[in-house]
Amino acid sequence: MKPPNGLPLNLHREFFTQIANGTKRTEYRARSPYWRRRLARREYELIRFRNGYATRAPEMQVEYLGIRRTQRNGRACFAIRLGRVIGIKNWPTQKG
Repeated sequence: MKPPNGLPLNLHREFFTQIANGTKRTEYRARSPYWRRRLARREYELIRFRNGYATRAPEMQVEYLGIRRTQRNGRACFAIRLGRVIGIKNWPTQKG
């Protein structure tokens, strides 16, 4: 069985937390040549988010639902649509 096709992305803690809590459903990236190469005409199964570069940095896998082109704050960007959170590691659990 081949591993899932994943898009690796790094995030600041604020946005990582919002996605982990389910309050952020779209991640935006500038429509630059760099992001066009990574996103346009590509299909991914999931996104591997990471909060930092440390060995034990928090990581999360989220379903990839596709991209769309849009404008945000007057700038052209890609809107990456996020599905359900599949798994999180090295992240504090919520106790209620």
